[in-house]
Amino acid sequence: MHPLAVRSGDGDMEVAGVSPYGAAPGTAMTRVLTSPWLLGAVLLLCFFWRLGSVPLYDLDEGAFTEATREMLASGNYVTPHKDGEPRYDKPVLIYWLQAASARVFGFHEWSLRFPSALAATLWVLALWVFVRERIDARTATVAGLALALSLQVSLIAKAAVADALLNLFIALAFFEIYRFYLQPERRHILLAYLWMGLGFLTKGPVAVFFPLVVSLLFFWSEGALKQWLRAVFSPLGWLIFLLVAGPWYLAIYLDDGGAFFESFFLKHNAGRFGEAMHGHAGFPAYYLVMLPVILLPFTGWFLRLLPTLRAAWADPLERFLWIWFVVVFLFFSFSGTQLPHYLLYGATPLFILMARHRDRLRERWLAFVPPILFFALLTSLPLLIGVAEGQVHKLHEIAMFQEARALLGGDYLAAMLAGLAALIALALWSRPPLWERLVLAGILQTVVVYGVVVPRVFEVMQAPVKEAALMARELDLPTVVYRTSMPSFSVYRGTITPEREPNPGELVFLRVDKLEQLARAHPELSREVLYRRGAVALVRVRAADAAGGADGG
Repeated sequence: MHPLAVRSGDGDMEVAGVSPYGAAPGTAMTRVLTSPWLLGAVLLLCFFWRLGSVPLYDLDEGAFTEATREMLASGNYVTPHKDGEPRYDKPVLIYWLQAASARVFGFHEWSLRFPSALAATLWVLALWVFVRERIDARTATVAGLALALSLQVSLIAKAAVADALLNLFIALAFFEIYRFYLQPERRHILLAYLWMGLGFLTKGPVAVFFPLVVSLLFFWSEGALKQWLRAVFSPLGWLIFLLVAGPWYLAIYLDDGGAFFESFFLKHNAGRFGEAMHGHAGFPAYYLVMLPVILLPFTGWFLRLLPTLRAAWADPLERFLWIWFVVVFLFFSFSGTQLPHYLLYGATPLFILMARHRDRLRERWLAFVPPILFFALLTSLPLLIGVAEGQVHKLHEIAMFQEARALLGGDYLAAMLAGLAALIALALWSRPPLWERLVLAGILQTVVVYGVVVPRVFEVMQAPVKEAALMARELDLPTVVYRTSMPSFSVYRGTITPEREPNPGELVFLRVDKLEQLARAHPELSREVLYRRGAVALVRVRAADAAGGADGG
């Protein structure tokens, strides 16, 4: 044995100061990139920079935050409502956290997104602690950087939805499961049940299903089913779970009867697996296509892991991590409803594996072709939008493309070309290891996406909704939504906006392609267009005879 050798948490031999999974921090850049201080700066950049700078997006952010707004307005903290109707899509925890944040910081985009940014930060920190225990601190920092800088993680961290919070609790539960495998102590069982209970209060059965299935397969592969059964049938563990999640589920049953349980468990859980909801249908290979996008700019880094799969089976930690990912991947591949962020429930282990095997990445083309293609796509966006505009026929789509073309001018193109040139320079820079250059590419990607691309996308898609809502709020007239689902309108208007047929004297918020439908359905009403931009319009309707037959539509 080497005189400076120590044994890591999983029994692997390493020389003090030198991990077998990554090179010693010999260069100044390596020391910087494996510093927890850099990780802290990256968390601020990825999760908090420009957090409140763009409007809420529809449907998801609009639906979540309108339910939070109505919770604050009504004082009903049991049953979430959206535009006056019960919202049974998700359990209550994210609404409580958004409401608490809004109470402390005020009701605006930043405060509504803050719980997600905080949850994502804790997710990274939980991963860092786990990897430091099992491998070493440098690998933990690299894993945290990869997690924070990946495209899909940063997207959900900046969104006022439940997904960052759920991923935090799923990761914490899995980490405790592996700790229980190493040290069969009751505290690990109880903590796993605590995290599953909080996850169940965030998004329901998914927070329990994956930990149970993955742990069964892993403990079975280890010949440790008795240890698994001890954890699964822990009375105190289930008591903790019920004490955390049970009171609210009981309260909503007492408040609403069985409506929530029928809608949430049968429609929004079992129903999502059996059939596509809200048009989110996919195909069996959907996640094979989406995984490379989700992991950008680290797609090639992940692909380099695949040759290690067979050898990974002999290592308990790697086997656990791969089973975690594969179970989630296969489950959602056969689900009727498919969305990119579902795969994040199984993505955490990939970042650990990538960090552990970072020095296996030696092929420059494998590392940099995916992010270069992504930047090339962003650079060609003005051209692609011009082509797409000629192919669409729906009025609201044509309007959005026209709005987008006006925002993707010379300044956008200059920024994209500069980013692409910087990325190519990183690829050609031969001295630092490829994983270090990819981390720098991740920082560049974050700056470009959230500093240049996202503001323009939201200006096209959501700024008109916000502007129309603020106008309706100022006019303070009865307002309805007509055959349009953009709940952020109610958030910015500050009150419930029912979706129904309009009456004379009311304001009508609608998508521009619905203007003709409104005219056909209500010939007795005249229409005065008060606001029209991009895909949406705000119209005041009056009785046609009262308006003298005039029609401003």
